[in-house]
Amino acid sequence: MKTIRIGSGAGYSGDRLEPAIDLMENGDLDYICFECLAERTIALAQKSKQADENKGYNELLQYRMEQVLPLAHTRKIKVITNMGAANPLAAMNTVVELGRTMGLTGLKVAVVLGDDISHSIGNYLDFKILETGESLNRLKDKILSANVYLGSDGIVEALAKGADIIITGRVADPSLFLAPMVYEFGWDSRQIEKIGIGTLVGHLLECAGQVTGGYFADPGKKEVPELWNLGFPFVEIDENGWGHVTKLKNTGGCVTKATCTEQLLYEIHDPKKYITPDCIADFSNVEFIEVEKDKISFKGATAQSATDTFKVSVGYQNGFLGEGQISYGGSNCIQRALLAKEIVKKRLAQMPFEIDELRLELIGVNSLLDQSGSTSSFSEVRLRVAGRTQHEEQARRIANEVETLYTNGPAGGGGVSKKVEEIISIASTLIPKKDIAVFVECNTI
Repeated sequence: MKTIRIGSGAGYSGDRLEPAIDLMENGDLDYICFECLAERTIALAQKSKQADENKGYNELLQYRMEQVLPLAHTRKIKVITNMGAANPLAAMNTVVELGRTMGLTGLKVAVVLGDDISHSIGNYLDFKILETGESLNRLKDKILSANVYLGSDGIVEALAKGADIIITGRVADPSLFLAPMVYEFGWDSRQIEKIGIGTLVGHLLECAGQVTGGYFADPGKKEVPELWNLGFPFVEIDENGWGHVTKLKNTGGCVTKATCTEQLLYEIHDPKKYITPDCIADFSNVEFIEVEKDKISFKGATAQSATDTFKVSVGYQNGFLGEGQISYGGSNCIQRALLAKEIVKKRLAQMPFEIDELRLELIGVNSLLDQSGSTSSFSEVRLRVAGRTQHEEQARRIANEVETLYTNGPAGGGGVSKKVEEIISIASTLIPKKDIAVFVECNTI
């Protein structure tokens, strides 16, 4: 019976590369997928593209591909990644040029296009924002980007065209991993249970080191060995949907029923109805079985047919953040920090502009949990002030108020840091799938 091995090469845009290289060298992989997009990531990439038409793809693309391409070539491992972000075409051209410079030949590089609808988002301004129920028209003059969460179809088409390296923009995370199974095993939308299993596999792998214990670890409660040497996961699966998730034996971390269960529930609003572009997955009856140490099989995933809409992630400009921090140490540091907090709060109340949101907090004391009643044992503390405004200069004045504490009291403040940055926020909406054309372009190294 035909089986394939799919590895996870990254779980976010800035992830480590060494575990992916280890997998490619020692995992006997058929595929490796680098999942590198979050919702805000692609909006920020769109801003980069607007500043330079040759940018807008993942900033680590070239660094990763310098090591990945030779292994893909010699080990015959197909690479799938959404590192194209806001500019998949430029990413493809970069990879092709890099491959030629390295003297590699015979690799076909494909790009999946169609997710970027920034040019046509104006047609959908009457549609509702999922998070608030308001009309998208409210953001009309602030929109920076609009990208559809595509499914596996474009990647499957690229594989059918013989692609070895596939670069996409916004594709749903599990779809990156589902595509090789659909292509290799000939699964289609009528085999909806298998699509559900493939989506489960994608969801387990999409965050890389999380399922091998990275995000699971909690010393004294959930011990994970050798986190410094954390290995990334891979799945071996057959055409009937039977398989297991594991890692290389010489790596740190662990794969257990518990790590898999935590990842199963990660970012899932409703385990019975997890909506993806490829299906509505049902993980409510998933069962994990320990085959051996660090080797967990899975069963029970299924799905319903996909919806007739795509989710669209809309990036928009949402003001500016002004932030200042200052430290206080030694005797009575908490009381001095609280006084500093009160000074800044009153100073900001006198500003001739509106602050949309404002936080003043003692980091390490009560920024996450209120511990104001038990602060006597602390010997150092840091005050953080952060405010959102509509204009950059206003945000700068918020940050500056923290710096002025240096000489204007209270005593002993030091280590001031300041920053001002544009805030990019995300809104979501749904548009008909029939409005979206997905297409594939190829080039050869």
